[in-house]
Amino acid sequence: MTYDSIIVGGGIAGLQAAIQLGRYGHRVLVIDAGYGRSTLCANYHNVLGYPDGISGEELRRTGRGQAEALGVAFAEGLAVRLAGSLESGFRVGVRKLLPDERGGRHPLAAHDPGGQGLPDESGAGPDTEYTGAALLLATGVMDRFPELPGLRECLGHTVYVCPDCDGHEVAGRRTLVLGAGNPGAGMALTLRPRTDKLTFVNHERSPVNADLQEKLEHAGIDTVAGPIAAILEDGGKIGGVELAGGETLSAERGFLGFGGNAVHSGLAAQLGVERMENGHLLADPRSKETNIPGVYVAGDIGVHAEQLTVAMGEGAMAAIWMNKAIRKKNN
Repeated sequence: MTYDSIIVGGGIAGLQAAIQLGRYGHRVLVIDAGYGRSTLCANYHNVLGYPDGISGEELRRTGRGQAEALGVAFAEGLAVRLAGSLESGFRVGVRKLLPDERGGRHPLAAHDPGGQGLPDESGAGPDTEYTGAALLLATGVMDRFPELPGLRECLGHTVYVCPDCDGHEVAGRRTLVLGAGNPGAGMALTLRPRTDKLTFVNHERSPVNADLQEKLEHAGIDTVAGPIAAILEDGGKIGGVELAGGETLSAERGFLGFGGNAVHSGLAAQLGVERMENGHLLADPRSKETNIPGVYVAGDIGVHAEQLTVAMGEGAMAAIWMNKAIRKKNN
């Protein structure tokens, strides 16, 4: 079956685009590995209409049901091959998820940590190929962080990754920035206007440049260099961390600042989509179309403030312009 549009990525941007395209009456397929940045966040606090917050899982579940009610189809798997053009149609090769890619381990983070290539380390090629007239890439970004005991339980509740989204949550509270080197130091400085009770734990003992170190000292931010053994938590509430040497540091909130996030743009490179040095995809700010006609981008994979509400808007905008392209091609 040939679809009017194929969306690679079933996160917030991809689902919003699917709903919009479904309402146009198009034949839409969403290829989804079932896991991404939004599944990590247990509570988004800055979304209109949800003053008490809403989890990424709930948004994804509700969004998928909304899309399916409009006739949007879903295929579970990992897109590993892209080919074609607007004139001939785009072909997307999808393989089944491997056992270690289910239940909380993001496949692209496992096999393509830099987002610069294909998940070739799996040794598995595509099992199925789908064809579509227009293509939306909403493959997202995955934050890098160590698998520390207790950390996942706190994500989105009392430990955060985005200062624009959740800087408000640390206001006046004792906060630990769990990170590495310059990215961690930068995160601590970003949060300093919200609280003066900050400690940067340099988990990886990575170097901090002299300029940042001077700024940390000037801002009164304590620095502890040493590996974290575990997050001390109770029901998703961080109480502090235990260091590898046995010392404990108390906290009411936590922020991650490890840097090196995986930008999942390897697929786009197969079609020649223009990328920045950091791997993010460039697109027209109005239409979200890339330099390859018929290929669109939405969400964290693009160049923008990485926020759920922005991803929603970009998904809707991309879908509007995809509809125009599909109608034009069919006429």
